[in-house]
Amino acid sequence: MKIISVVGARPQFVKLAPIHKAALAAGVEHVIVHTGQHYDPMLSDVFFEDLGIGAPDVHLGVGSGSHGVQTGAMLAALDAVFDEHRPDWVLVYGDTNSTVAAALSAVKMHIPVAHLEAGLRSFNRRMPEEHNRVMTDHAADLLLAPTQVAVDHLGDEGLAERTVLVGDVMTDVLFKVRDEVGARPSPLLAELGLEPGGYYVATIHRAENTDNPARLEEVVSALSGLDKPVVLLAHPRVVAKAAAHGISLTQGSLAAHQSLAYADLIAAALSSAGVVTDSGGLQKEAFLLRVPCTTVRTETEWVETVQLGWNVLANTAEEISASVTRPRPTETVEAPYGDGQAATRVIRELIRVASDRNLA
Repeated sequence: MKIISVVGARPQFVKLAPIHKAALAAGVEHVIVHTGQHYDPMLSDVFFEDLGIGAPDVHLGVGSGSHGVQTGAMLAALDAVFDEHRPDWVLVYGDTNSTVAAALSAVKMHIPVAHLEAGLRSFNRRMPEEHNRVMTDHAADLLLAPTQVAVDHLGDEGLAERTVLVGDVMTDVLFKVRDEVGARPSPLLAELGLEPGGYYVATIHRAENTDNPARLEEVVSALSGLDKPVVLLAHPRVVAKAAAHGISLTQGSLAAHQSLAYADLIAAALSSAGVVTDSGGLQKEAFLLRVPCTTVRTETEWVETVQLGWNVLANTAEEISASVTRPRPTETVEAPYGDGQAATRVIRELIRVASDRNLA
């Protein structure tokens, strides 16, 4: 059996790693296509190396652009790739432009599509990620849901027959990396003269927090006024927007820092007093690491992190400050994101459905 995985952004590379390992273990041919949606080496190339994936088989080199331009370029390039390889499955990940472009290309070529991380919903239709999720779920042939909440969303949309609960593959790789880095301090400590538990880690990149100068200024002001140093792992998007708006990302308690390789990011979060982010993936990673998280958004797809008290949604400067400095949440043994074996279930399910299809 042959699977093509299409990825293009940091969270997808993380999810790809355990899938690649599980595919090889099952004797499945696994072709990796990198769209080039994230073109910064720290957000792309280094992840393939650090996660033991190896170089992508195909690199489209699409790069940045508006949603329409970027998605259109991917569609144009992916048609030829899929036609050449003719896989049994195209596996798409998450909610990026790479996700929806690959799903649309494959569906129109009558190649079965499986969507990993299906069923997540923010119910905010202003988010491009929400459009991508919904369109991909309704186009795909197999919906691989990470949580029971996601399964329920898909059922509500009439997609229950295509849905399988597999768990969250990010949990697989996170547990592995956590165990590897847990015994060593974060490189940030020595580099920036920080103490364990004496700083916060922040990532901000979403359009709603960066495109409007007043909004970005509000977020930066909130972070710069916190009670401990804040290390902003500066995504290229926020660097560009801050420069265009004339806003300094190093002021008060806030200091901008280049993005980190995945293992170093996990080590930095583990050593921190808390995480402040608008990233979907980092919210969940913080929960799994049992690091308090503040999410600078009005909603989250990972509702379990909020329900269990480890994540708080905050938007104004006052809300952000209050959330970050709140008492440590109550410990929990709940495991809504699975047991770290999701990738094995994904590959097993792809083999099973393909076999049933061939016998029909």
